[in-house]
Amino acid sequence: MADKVLGIFAKQPVAGRVKTRLCPPLSPQQAAELYRTCLQETVAAMAGAPAEQVLFYDGDGAFFEETFPGLRLIPQSDGDLGRRLDRAFAQLFAEGYRAAALIGSDSPDLPIPLVADAFAALNNCDLAVAPARDGGYVLIGQSSHSPELFRDMPWSSAELWPATRRRAEQLGLSCRELGTWEDLDDLPSLQRLCRRAPDSPTAQLARRILATSPAQSR
Repeated sequence: MADKVLGIFAKQPVAGRVKTRLCPPLSPQQAAELYRTCLQETVAAMAGAPAEQVLFYDGDGAFFEETFPGLRLIPQSDGDLGRRLDRAFAQLFAEGYRAAALIGSDSPDLPIPLVADAFAALNNCDLAVAPARDGGYVLIGQSSHSPELFRDMPWSSAELWPATRRRAEQLGLSCRELGTWEDLDDLPSLQRLCRRAPDSPTAQLARRILATSPAQSR
């Protein structure tokens, strides 16, 4: 496992800074509570991935040290998402890892077999991507650092994965497209999580919150 690493991107769950597309029906405080549960569930689940685990955090380091004792923590770099992803990959490969993958902290039921497939694919290809339902991606993995994949890309849009795929082709990178999954970004995706993984701690909390909201729709 020492030659493979999985990085999780995370924000400090501060009201008004996380899951704002869920407000309404959630209040900013409820959205922060939901995100914190989602983050904790993601970290716990990814302990089963076939790789070392690193958390790239945005926020107060003391919060993450207290919440995830024993987990390696690295502050995210400045800049847009592309620069932060690029800098994370650059650091991991500089440390000698042969394969690295990055995920967000808002896919609490991301299947471990999908993550394992990514690392298996990276034994034989340059890039492994699990597309997101909304057109982005929930996981991106590399077997060597390719900074051009993250420059001038349409972040937070439905064109991100198609644009990334085209860029990989232009760069001559071999790419394995994995199964599609989805991020927890809005009310419909939250409702789908509740149906897809009803026993998930995030889904259980979401149902309790939504039960008090007039916008609830199960």
